[in-house]
Amino acid sequence: MISLDIYRLIHLAGIFFVLMGFGALILNAVSGGGREAPWRKTAIITHGVGLFLVLLGGFGMLARLGIHWPWPGWIIAKFAVWILLGGLVAVPRRAPGASKALWWVILLLAVIAAWIARAKPF
Repeated sequence: MISLDIYRLIHLAGIFFVLMGFGALILNAVSGGGREAPWRKTAIITHGVGLFLVLLGGFGMLARLGIHWPWPGWIIAKFAVWILLGGLVAVPRRAPGASKALWWVILLLAVIAAWIARAKPF
């Protein structure tokens, strides 16, 4: 049986992966790198693996905490942030000019998700 702390560690590692993948993709777009940039594929894979780890760790924590359906509002809000982070990965390639703003949007989403997890406002 996996402990709550291990699931929390998996969740945090996934968050770091997602943010690191976004950072690489945004810097690639801002510096004018194209689709064939050497680290672009690695950054996208890092982002995807991170999303999976966030989901795995999050659902593992829910199971250990005994939280079942219907979910409280704060879990739905965190899931919405997860979906946003998954969809925003296309922005640096499709709209490189928006990448500088996306840098701050990603940071804001990460802070909002952390606040939701800590405060459980809903």
